Amino acid sequence: MRCEAQSNPPAGSAPRQIKVHGTPHGTPQEDRLNPLGILLGISAAVFWGAYLAMSRAGVGMGLDGYDVAFIRFAVGGVLMLPWFLMNSPHTLGGVGWGRGIALALTAGPLFILLTVAGYFFAPLAHGAVIQPSTSMVATAAMAVFLFGERVGPARTLGLAVVVIGLVVVSGQGLFHASLETPIGDAMFAAAGLLWAIFTVLGKRWGISPVAATAAVSVLSCAVMVPGYLATVGLSKLAAVPWEILLTQIVVQGALAGVVAMLCYTRAVQLLGAGRAAIFPALVPVSAIVVGIPVAGEFPTASQFAGLAVVTTGMLIALGVLRLPRLRQ
Repeated sequence: MRCEAQSNPPAGSAPRQIKVHGTPHGTPQEDRLNPLGILLGISAAVFWGAYLAMSRAGVGMGLDGYDVAFIRFAVGGVLMLPWFLMNSPHTLGGVGWGRGIALALTAGPLFILLTVAGYFFAPLAHGAVIQPSTSMVATAAMAVFLFGERVGPARTLGLAVVVIGLVVVSGQGLFHASLETPIGDAMFAAAGLLWAIFTVLGKRWGISPVAATAAVSVLSCAVMVPGYLATVGLSKLAAVPWEILLTQIVVQGALAGVVAMLCYTRAVQLLGAGRAAIFPALVPVSAIVVGIPVAGEFPTASQFAGLAVVTTGMLIALGVLRLPRLRQ
């Protein structure tokens, strides 16, 4: 983003004009490197990584994806309900019911269940590459067509490096397949596309982070909680040790379900949809790091290498690391 000021006009002439070179939908903040946006995006990735790490730990305690989804949206809905009730509930906090339902369909239970169900058909490594890569590329493409966001050679290179890093992190598991693997891969791709649509819709409609989070959380809670109670009940969760259940509630519901959503939607506002789409691709990486103390899983040498490659790609795509003769 650059501004060109014309020289002072002679007396009696028109006022000086300032030309701002940018996109019709963009803001000056989106074309500059915004430290707060980067910090919020990384924070969201860390919280979502903790969500994956805690999910793995929860599986060891007998929980499954349905249980985790219930905890996430039940807690998130309860936390955001007071704000929702105090801010025009008849218009879904000002979001509008149509838009709110669209956001909940793309970032709510369907997104989580597609992600979890994919692992019944395809290896973990496939989900770690396909879902974030689809989300990242689809968001960047839609941001170009809808908002005119510029994707220069540097950002294109950075996105490619991130994908390569995810492949390295996944290792040999990426090449394991069965006859059912394409089903899981399709679910991962669908989940990634849903998240891309959520990102773009939130940006296009200019919905505030709090309102978007409240809409997704409350509507998802209204759908998820009755369904879970009717089919599973609370006896399964009651059998989990209270300290484990409390940790799941804090991480899955409060941090991943509410705080991460607030951080990410604000990052979209500050950085633009295309740049912010990089952060979900960091989730598998942050899950590996968080998994060291949480799940007792120590990264392999190839995973460490993948972490370095993904980080390098992120820095290039965000413009933190500038390469010679490459423009953002």
